[in-house]
Amino acid sequence: MPFTADAAASQIQERLKNIYNLVHEIESQRVRSEHNLNNIMKTHEKVTPDDKVSPYYQQKLKNLYNAAVSDTQQEEDILRKALSKINEIRTIRNERRIQARQAGNKETIRRGALMKMLLSTAQTLPLYVGKTPGAKPPPLCGAIPAEPTYIAKTGDMVAALVKGNEEGENWILAEVVQFNPATNKYEVDDIDEEQKDRHTLSRRRVVPLPLMRANPETDPHALFSKGSTVMALYPQTTCFYKAVVQRLPATATEEYLILFEDAAYTTGYSPPLNVAQRYVISIKESKKNKSQC
Repeated sequence: MPFTADAAASQIQERLKNIYNLVHEIESQRVRSEHNLNNIMKTHEKVTPDDKVSPYYQQKLKNLYNAAVSDTQQEEDILRKALSKINEIRTIRNERRIQARQAGNKETIRRGALMKMLLSTAQTLPLYVGKTPGAKPPPLCGAIPAEPTYIAKTGDMVAALVKGNEEGENWILAEVVQFNPATNKYEVDDIDEEQKDRHTLSRRRVVPLPLMRANPETDPHALFSKGSTVMALYPQTTCFYKAVVQRLPATATEEYLILFEDAAYTTGYSPPLNVAQRYVISIKESKKNKSQC
């Protein structure tokens, strides 16, 4: 339901207060956890390696470990609540921006600011953390594609295959305006303010971008493997090009190291370039794609 700028600001302020309180809860919970961990260490120190652990210490350690596990679970719950509130703020701001655009008040973003915004949104994309050991990352996490029936939502970022100059075709970074189930087609806006083009495209010409980052330390299978052929957003542009993964991110904050196909180099590839998980996807390159962004 549409809401005014004042209503959006009020909702955001409410969630910021929630986050403030949750941060204090997290700190309090962390202090309790540290207290229990210290007790566990002190109890272990009372039992030498050569000694047989008495029933008393066995029960005491068991109780302490159970308390530590409970503390950790509570801390995790509070952290997830805080992250949920942050995501709600992102959603409110995005909905407000979409409403303004639909009302004809589309904000003009300069090229430099656009590039910073794209980098920031990629770096702050939610990180998938499974609730149970062995939990499988969902579709649109890292390299895991969307399900065949998935429909991208209004405001979502996608890669879109559009006609370019000289009758060529480009995979561009675009934003979903709407999906028409009657025609099975999307309306998308070119993210590049200099173009300001709107395109009507079939679903096969629109590929949703990841909605979550994959953690290489816990879910390496949710990343593209080294040597994979991918499409990636060339740095400082809004176009996707065919490339090869040279190195995977080693941590949740790192980016892929990508080699873009480039005939200007004797190797046929550009020097290695960093590209965030959000902008590395598995799609086919159009043979007609000769235009430049």
